[in-house]
Order: sequence, then C-alpha cells, then structure tokens
Amino acid sequence: MFLGRWVTTVVFFSILYAAQTCGAQPRVAITPRARPEVKAVQPSTFRLDAWMVQIPVTVTDSLDRPKMDLERGDFRLYEDGVEQNIAAFSMSDAPISTGVVFDTSGSMKPRIQTSREALELLLHTASNDDEFFLMRFSDKPQLLTAFTHDADDISHRLGMVVPHGWTALYDAIYISLQEMRRASNPRKALLVLSDGEDNNSRYSEGEVLSRVRESDVRVYAIGLFRQTHCLEKMASDTGGRMIPVHKLEDLPGAIRRLSDEMRNTYMLSYFSQNPPSDGKYRKVKVEVKPRSTSEPLRVSWRRGYYSPTQ
Repeated sequence: MFLGRWVTTVVFFSILYAAQTCGAQPRVAITPRARPEVKAVQPSTFRLDAWMVQIPVTVTDSLDRPKMDLERGDFRLYEDGVEQNIAAFSMSDAPISTGVVFDTSGSMKPRIQTSREALELLLHTASNDDEFFLMRFSDKPQLLTAFTHDADDISHRLGMVVPHGWTALYDAIYISLQEMRRASNPRKALLVLSDGEDNNSRYSEGEVLSRVRESDVRVYAIGLFRQTHCLEKMASDTGGRMIPVHKLEDLPGAIRRLSDEMRNTYMLSYFSQNPPSDGKYRKVKVEVKPRSTSEPLRVSWRRGYYSPTQ
C-alpha cells in the first residue's frame, strides 16, 4: 500500500515538472531603447507679403444723390495699374468721428452767421454714436471742443467765435489730423469750411498734403467764394469732396450733400500682393460699371496709401 502511494506521488510530480519544462518560454534580455537625440528646432521665419487694404468709395448719380444699390461685381479696383481681387465688400453706415475745421479769420465776418447755421445742420442730423470736435482758426488754430457726442456743446461754441485775423488753414488741418488720433470710431472725416487761401501757417502745403495721405481720414470741404486748390487736392486724394459755394444761400444745401456722402459709403477691401513692404505710396484706382444702368455716375475714392514697412 505504502509503496503504491509513493509511486503515484513520484509519477505526479514527474508529469508536473515535464509540463512546466515543456511550456516554459526562453528568457529574453530586454535592453532599454536608446532615447533619440533631440535637436533644437529653430523657429521658422516668414515675410508677410500681403496686407489688407480698405478703400472707401462714394458714388453719386447725375442729381448728386448717393447711389447705394450697387453690388461687388459693379466695381473694378486697381493698385499701381494691376487689377486686384475685391475680398470684402460692404455698404458702411457705421458711426463717424468728424473734426469740424472752421475758418474764423477776419474775412469771414459777413458770412459767419450763415456758416454757423449751416454747420448746425450737420451736427443735428448726427446719430447718437457720432462724435465731433471743433477746431477754429484765424491767426493760429485753437481747439474749442475735444471729441464729444454733445452737438449742443459744439453749437454753443460756434456761437461764441468772433472773426478776426489772418488764415492759418494748413496749421489747422495739420493739428486736426493729430487730434483725430483720439477718435473712437473707425470712420473718420474732416469737414473744412473756409473762404480763403492760407496766409499765416508754419506748415507748408506739401507737408499738409503728405500728412493727409498718411492718415486714414477723408477730407470734405466747403470753399466759400473760391475754389481752394489745396482743399480740392486733399478731398480728392482721400475720397472726400470739395464743393465751391458762390452764394451764401447755397451753403446749407452744400452741407447737406456732404453729410449724405459722408454717411453713404461703400467699403472695398483687398489683399495687396504688391511687394516689397517699402513704405512707398501705392496708387489706387476704382472704376464703376453697373450692369443695371447707363446713367453717368461720379465716383470718389481714396486714391492711394503708403505701404507698411517691415
């Protein structure tokens, strides 16, 4: 009996050992993978050769009324003679920041009351988000009111001015462009009302014209009893307008026309591919060829801009 149990035990452990031996896997030595060498990657550099340019455009019909039913396909736009793709197109009715530049030199004395009343037409047709500053000038410019939404305050200041002295027109425009940096609205305009040529400024006509070109400000002007060449050039270059007025009774109507044009504007945007970024002046041309009408149209646009510098 004892011998039989011993034999059974030996056979059992022999079978168990054989099974473990046959099923065992060979030992594998695992060597950790070497960590790859990490090379420092220099940040890539690139040059931005395209920048978005925004060109405000005003279109009026044969009766001098803003024409606001045009579409993107009615416009052609060129930079330095090369046609550009219009990437964005809109009709802008956004609030405006306007600087009123008012001639109060001695020659304005017989015209001052009518001029005040005409400017008040502009002030009291403004939207709540429009803002104005008032710059008077005679021998030198004087800021009477910084940017404000209070049209009544501007009117009050207009009523206090007394005409006297010479005409520092260029200085007034130059300093007004500096004041425009405080504007809170993206749309900016200067409205200049004057009856004479400059005769008392430190800045020259060329310096002011260059300054106007650098700014993103549209110039609108009323030339009382004369067509001032410098104002006409500023208005043309910036996409604004100058209206000569030869009769005082025509002044309110001229102010209304300019106000309508200021508020009814197309905005054409494109990505300029004109390299390099050298800070040079780029000439812009806009053509309007509407498919729905053959009537003559007057088109005003910003005539160019200075390219950014790297």
